Amino acid sequence: QVQLVESGGGLVQAGGSLRLSCAASGRTFSTDAVAWFRQGPGKEREFVSSTSWNGAITYYADSVKGRFSISRDNAKNTMYLQMNSLKPEDTAVYYCAARGGYSSGTYSYAGAYEYWGQGTQVTVSS
Repeated sequence: QVQLVESGGGLVQAGGSLRLSCAASGRTFSTDAVAWFRQGPGKEREFVSSTSWNGAITYYADSVKGRFSISRDNAKNTMYLQMNSLKPEDTAVYYCAARGGYSSGTYSYAGAYEYWGQGTQVTVSS
């Protein structure tokens, strides 16, 4: 059974940092593009960041560019999202996703990803 499990969410004050992790099991994701999405209260799920299978290509939503950093450790089958200078508007449930098969690029739309985690809550207080 393929699983993606996020961790590292929590409550943080504005200006603080959090590091989210997403551990995969059931198959290797070393050749998959992976991504983070989020869904805030009363909002639709939105793209946050993605990276290619080897981490050579990264892409960020404008709202997080310069503050968030995506990375991956293929040997550990794990991906990360380092979030700095957090703002109250970053409050959301954060989801990791994996494409499900080799691709050379990276993608910013949810439909490109086959596997999803259950989400981890990030709350930023003002």
